[in-house]
Amino acid sequence: MDLSKILSIAGKNGLFKVISQAKNAVVVESLIDNKRFPAFGHEKISSLEEISIFTTGDDIPLKKVFEAFHEKLEGKPAIDSKSDNNTLKKFFLEMVPDFDQDRVYVSDIRKMVSWYNMLLEKQLLDFTEETEEPATAETPEAPATDPEKAETAE
Repeated sequence: MDLSKILSIAGKNGLFKVISQAKNAVVVESLIDNKRFPAFGHEKISSLEEISIFTTGDDIPLKKVFEAFHEKLEGKPAIDSKSDNNTLKKFFLEMVPDFDQDRVYVSDIRKMVSWYNMLLEKQLLDFTEETEEPATAETPEAPATDPEKAETAE
């Protein structure tokens, strides 16, 4: 699942898929109504790949939160994002038990649930194991020489 091509734009409802890059903008397509438009650099644009959730330990990427949703809900949609605050908190606590309840607001939970349901509906969530490992360049190492034992040619 490549969340780097899915964007959230401040002030605009929903999520957007990157279509192409222009000189001073990114052309995006709304996942809600499939309308395309340019998103300019002065707008606050966030890739879902860059978003992480506060926990009591290390922050976890949004992708891992979506994986937890998908696994625990067995691929079914999450609760309605318009549910009451207590229901949303209880749901999120089941999905991510160690989230930081002081720094993750109900509005954040509401967005995540809404995004998950939208991505699931558009079939943009793919949790198959990515087995690609970073390629390591195997270069032969030069033999280490001890400067004291090195002989100099005259």
